[in-house]
Amino acid sequence: MGMEDLLDRKGRRRLTAYFDQISAVLRTAPQRRSFATYAMGLMGDGERKSAEPMAARACPDPEHVDAAHQRLTYFTRGAEWSDQDVRREAARYALAAMTARGPVTDWIIDDTGFPKQGTHSVGVQRQYSGTLGKIGNCQVAASLTIATRTEHVPVDFALYLPESWTENPSRRAEAHIPDDVTFKTKPELGLEMIARAVADGLPAGLVLADSAYGDNTEFRRRVRCEGMDYAVGLHRTTTVWRLDPLGRRIGAPVAVGDLAIAIGRRSFRRVTWREGTKGKMSSRFAVERVVLTQDDLVEPSKRESVWLVMEWPDGEEGPTDFTVATLPPTMSRRQLVRRIKQRWRTERVYEDAKGELGLDHYEGRSFRGWNHHVSIVLVCFAFVVAERSRAFPPSTGKTAGRKTAHRHHRANGNSPGAALPGLLHHRAHGHRARPDQVVTPLPRLSSKATGGASWSTCH
Repeated sequence: MGMEDLLDRKGRRRLTAYFDQISAVLRTAPQRRSFATYAMGLMGDGERKSAEPMAARACPDPEHVDAAHQRLTYFTRGAEWSDQDVRREAARYALAAMTARGPVTDWIIDDTGFPKQGTHSVGVQRQYSGTLGKIGNCQVAASLTIATRTEHVPVDFALYLPESWTENPSRRAEAHIPDDVTFKTKPELGLEMIARAVADGLPAGLVLADSAYGDNTEFRRRVRCEGMDYAVGLHRTTTVWRLDPLGRRIGAPVAVGDLAIAIGRRSFRRVTWREGTKGKMSSRFAVERVVLTQDDLVEPSKRESVWLVMEWPDGEEGPTDFTVATLPPTMSRRQLVRRIKQRWRTERVYEDAKGELGLDHYEGRSFRGWNHHVSIVLVCFAFVVAERSRAFPPSTGKTAGRKTAHRHHRANGNSPGAALPGLLHHRAHGHRARPDQVVTPLPRLSSKATGGASWSTCH
């Protein structure tokens, strides 16, 4: 399916209207022109999505490439415009299309690494990165992804700044880190993103996070204060009280890892949670109602009881993964597992945002520049998700229509969250159809959307 089939006249009008909506929160006409060029560069052809190669692709006249490059560089590094305002508009746009198919189910907090060479990129140091699977020289950023049953969209990112940056005046000056930006842990960054999304009125969902966030008492408390449920990971040493059938605490607190061993292998049952690319995804799980022990000045008898979900993967000598959830006590084991396993969506987000939209391609060194680049990536991701949602509208309720839609959905590889055919290929690095083809080019915008400059020109 080509772009002509994906973006017909109505699609082009939607793109123009969307860019107008984003441009409305930018300060000047030059900013709006640079935004359009930068966004089209991220969604367009080309392996590298940094300012210089995007300027070269946008500018047919080689003599004007350097000037175009300088404009794009200034737009990210020097221009003053609100990242939060831009991200809010992008999130609302995507969610309007997503929730037409179904309600928001989950808010996923996670973090990802950006491998770097050298020591000058803002926030870089030797630290653990899940992207690398080890300690390496990289930046790390936390993210918030909002998901429905069928789609997901990243709505916010927060760069983690180690104390080696926040407490070093010369590095702060070099990266133009604002005075009000101080050291914050990743759980604190996650809470700030949740608070921003709540303030922006984004529809709430179940907060999902791994043990780096879930084992933080304040993180769990603040999520509950926002009125949301959570299903978050725990370290195996975290202690809980077991509960009897009447909800009364039993004995002394016990580490969840020890509890999983104590209840025995027979308590674990196989649960399949979704169909993966290599077949059904399943493992063995046990569930218990527990009360968390935590230093929160609350009497244990007054703390809420929660689910403890323990996973014993195939090939492991014992349980390895532990999740605590405030979901209703009436939920079945299968329902619990299927909800907590939705964290997989954030990995798809990182794969797509990096592999297709250049999330990790920013080559500048400034704090503002990094955030501006990420904001435009989020703008582009939101448009793709909205178009993908519109490609598969809600069922009409007619059996034949549902079967036809299902066949079309499967034929195009569109399992929940999959790519819009022909727009994003969603292949990992090294597995693309052509080494120079990352994203199918979008048509040039009208002069209204770009403020007088189309994608293929460089005024």
